[in-house]
Amino acid sequence: MIDMLLDYWRAFSPEYRFYVIVIALFIPLTIAGVIAQIKVDSTFRKCAVFADCGLTAAEVARRVLDRNGLYNVQIQKISGHLTDNFNPVTNVLSLSQSVYGSRTISAIGVACHEAGHAIQHAKKYLFSTLRIKLVPVVNLANRALFPLLLIGMLLGFASPYTTFGTVLIAIGAVVFGLSMLFSLVTLPTEFDASRRAQKELRENFFSSEEAALSRKVLTAAAMTYVVSFLMSLIQFLRFVALLLMARNRDN
Repeated sequence: MIDMLLDYWRAFSPEYRFYVIVIALFIPLTIAGVIAQIKVDSTFRKCAVFADCGLTAAEVARRVLDRNGLYNVQIQKISGHLTDNFNPVTNVLSLSQSVYGSRTISAIGVACHEAGHAIQHAKKYLFSTLRIKLVPVVNLANRALFPLLLIGMLLGFASPYTTFGTVLIAIGAVVFGLSMLFSLVTLPTEFDASRRAQKELRENFFSSEEAALSRKVLTAAAMTYVVSFLMSLIQFLRFVALLLMARNRDN
């Protein structure tokens, strides 16, 4: 039985085998993404212990910003759970309802992480700057790609065995290559923001035990970005595999 399956597998071209392997990786990575998100939520709840400093997450973030001379960065409360972000265009640090007024270690850690992004922007941190520049390019590419792919699929042309399909696939490879680059640049940006947050918390607000708890929250959040990068890598490799199949058609 095994020999028969191996013979069947060897009958495929190397390009097609590569494509099948890439597609097969979607399943474990999708599961990993769900697990990573669940881990973030569960870790956030487990570390929702009141900090001894007695300050809210917004108050700590404000002090961290002021300590770094970022008096012009505004802090606002937004709806949602863990929807926290820093917008470098408006210079606004937005904290979610579950973080803004909370005095817990987990919430303060998240708020300081976003303050870390504001510090990066002010100090022109390389990867943060690259990420900001890639945002409009990636957004434009994504908006252009999906209508093209949809038209191609509806007309039956989105195949590596047609010329029009090859063109669409090449465009897809470029777009997902940009998305992969964006995700790759995001990794050091997120890890550095957490590093800056941990330094501020450890030196000015938290005990060593509290700092260890906040590190767990930020580490769990960082893993979601790792999975996101791997997913974008798989998407890129899928289009590369299709291009290889198209090249094999022409040979």
